[in-house]
Amino acid sequence: MPSPRTRRATVAGLVATATVLPLSGCGVLGIGGSNADLQIYSARHYDLEGAFKEFQDETGISVEFISGSDAELLQRIKAEGADGEADVFMTVDAGNLWNAAEQGVLKPVESQALTDAVPADLRDSGNQWFGLAMRARTTMYNPDKVKPTDFDATNTYAGLTDPKWKGRLCMRDATSAYTQSLVASLIDLDGREKTLATVKGWVANDVDIKSNDVELLKAIDAGTCDVGITNHYYLARELKKKADLKVKPFWASQQGAGTHVNISGAGVVKTSDNAAQAQQLIEWLATKGQSSFVDGNHEYPVNESVEPEPLIAGFGEFKRMPISAEAYGSQNAEAVKLLAEAGYK
Repeated sequence: MPSPRTRRATVAGLVATATVLPLSGCGVLGIGGSNADLQIYSARHYDLEGAFKEFQDETGISVEFISGSDAELLQRIKAEGADGEADVFMTVDAGNLWNAAEQGVLKPVESQALTDAVPADLRDSGNQWFGLAMRARTTMYNPDKVKPTDFDATNTYAGLTDPKWKGRLCMRDATSAYTQSLVASLIDLDGREKTLATVKGWVANDVDIKSNDVELLKAIDAGTCDVGITNHYYLARELKKKADLKVKPFWASQQGAGTHVNISGAGVVKTSDNAAQAQQLIEWLATKGQSSFVDGNHEYPVNESVEPEPLIAGFGEFKRMPISAEAYGSQNAEAVKLLAEAGYK
């Protein structure tokens, strides 16, 4: 008789053939093979194999992960239904995690290990998902052209509306999830009217829109622009390639609400038939495997007992803005509307 995993994979495979395979962004990255103990559906597009192999070697629990966009993977989980093969849903952006919980695809788990390891604002109040890695989206500058004292330390993001930054500012495009989450967080923090004024101020300063964070950092290094906003780990990646890069981070709003952060995280899929092992994996990633999970991409650990890797530790400590996953998720559409209203491209 086939094992439950084999039976489930067979039924789910029929569903996938009918409704999921057209989702061209999905791909399979195997460690444990197609009959692995755990199937992780992951929208986190960074190197995962090292951490998962370490977990597999340590516990004997085999892992396979399916990659794709957040929307594609959620659609796949819902299409597969009760016979689905997903055990863990992993994604980036607190709003995406909130949305997955809202759509009813995750199940609550009771775990003292996760309660102890993950700060309250980095996990779901109903224990349906847990943050595992943090990324800070902060101000970057060319030290040959900008001094730290040039920035508004109270509200650095709004401070970039100052006319002194006109023609000197680079930022990401309006379609970027990073831009949308930042604006959603500002709406939650400052209200819509003030946030609209902030975004209009960026536009008025002739903001130079870049297609990705790496391009933006290279522009600052080359002197094309003097200041911008990127995720911290892109700077770490570029510094590994070019140690004399003329870019430094300025931790935003340290005398105010703190620097905007977002998370990558995971939850146990409601239809998983290996929920205990799925929970074990998430607990391991938040505790013993925390460094293995975050260090490869230069992210900050959510677990405050774990030190960040040396390169980003060199950026210095900072106060972070508390995360509201509900705001990131529920305000996303409003953020997109506001960006368009402000004329931000």
